[in-house]
Amino acid sequence: MKSQTDIELIVIGGSAGSLQVIIEMIKSLNDSLDIPILLVLHRKSQSGDILRTLLEQFTKIPVIEVEDKTEVIHRAVYVVPADYHLLFENKRNMSLDSSEKMNYSRPSIDVTFRSAAEVYGENMIGVLLSGANADGVEGLSYIKKYNGKVWIQDPETAEVEYMPKHAIEEIDYDLIIRPDNLADYINQLQYL
Repeated sequence: MKSQTDIELIVIGGSAGSLQVIIEMIKSLNDSLDIPILLVLHRKSQSGDILRTLLEQFTKIPVIEVEDKTEVIHRAVYVVPADYHLLFENKRNMSLDSSEKMNYSRPSIDVTFRSAAEVYGENMIGVLLSGANADGVEGLSYIKKYNGKVWIQDPETAEVEYMPKHAIEEIDYDLIIRPDNLADYINQLQYL
C-alpha cells in the first residue's frame, strides 16, 4: 500500500445502500487525517446540501459540498452536489459539469473516477460501494490503467450487491473492504 505522502486523494463512489457505509466511515475517521476524500453518491437532483449537513454531524473534519472551481485542500471531505458531474482540472481545482447522464446518473462515478485517474494517477485510491447499476466499474478500470489503487466493498456486506459484485468480476482490485474496516484502512494511510 502507498504511504500517506504518496496518496493525494481518495474518491468514494456509491449508490443504493452506500449512505450507511459512508456515515459509519465518517464517524471513525481520524480528525487529523490529511488526505482529501471525495464522495460521489447517486441521489435525487433536488436533494440540495442535505448530505453535507448530515455528514458534518459525525466528524470534526470539514465537510464541503463542491461548487464550480472549488480548490482541493487536505483534511476535507468533499461531497459532489446532486445533478452535476465532477471533473478535476488539475490537482488543485475541481469543476462541475451538467452534461448528459452516464449510466442514468449525474453525478456519475465513472466520470469522476476517470477524471481523477487522469490527474492523480498512482497517487489516488478509488473505492466502490453498494449500488444497483454498473456506474463506477469503468471508472475503476481507468484508475488501474493509471496505476491507482482500487478498493471494492465486499458484495456480501452490501445492501445492494450489483455494483461491487460486477466490479470484482471485471477489475483487478487491490483490496476488498467491509463497512466496519473502511475507516481503519483509510486511517492507516497516514501511518505508513
